[in-house]
Amino acid sequence: MTDYSIEPLAGGRVIYVSRNSRFGTDAVLLADFASPKRIDTAVDLCTGGGIIPLLWLCGDAPRAKVTGVEIQPECCRLARMSIEENGDGERFEVLACDLREIEKHLPREKYSLVTCNPPYFAAGAGFVNKTQGRTIARSEVMCNSDDVCRAARYLLKYGGRLCLCQRPERLTDVICAMREQGIEPKRIRLVQQRAGSEPWLVLVEGRRGGSPGLKCLPVLTVEDTVGKYSDEMREIYGRYGEKAKWQDN
Repeated sequence: MTDYSIEPLAGGRVIYVSRNSRFGTDAVLLADFASPKRIDTAVDLCTGGGIIPLLWLCGDAPRAKVTGVEIQPECCRLARMSIEENGDGERFEVLACDLREIEKHLPREKYSLVTCNPPYFAAGAGFVNKTQGRTIARSEVMCNSDDVCRAARYLLKYGGRLCLCQRPERLTDVICAMREQGIEPKRIRLVQQRAGSEPWLVLVEGRRGGSPGLKCLPVLTVEDTVGKYSDEMREIYGRYGEKAKWQDN
């Protein structure tokens, strides 16, 4: 019996996932929010099974090489299986390392984009998971916002972007951590499940060495009034997912 399953992405591409290495709407929204340009050199911190780089590599337009950084061996194994299955070896690599020691593994100030879908809960807070893998993915036992922003400061060129997502109640932590590392918050976007509900996610972009000035984008609504994906969500999923899979929602 295998310990993983295969999920389809766009263009006949796939991703290998396991019980402890799955992805959700937040990863898809972050991939779309960051939207790397062809000239970008990118690092995805806390890459898990590599979902964000794999989404970027969907479609015909080639991207610059992406490096995923992940501390959990199981996630690295699955990401490398996806890389091999999709033939992405020249465009996507995974480093098994601790982002808190990123200077041992990657060069300083060589990247134009860093992304991270970090743990959402402070250590000891939130839902307690039975498995170590899920605990590491959800809780700040191995890294926190300060660690992520410190790693991004090391990696980013002057003017480079850091894009991450977080729970709205932790937005202050993110902004303070960014500014502490000289990364100026430039764009934020709240995400709500349906009109009138409280936001459950915030997407934040900061620019290393950027001047003050924060742009608040319109709230992204996941569902319409009858519980189906909104037009914008259908458009986003249509860029990355198997068409039939998302249309059934």
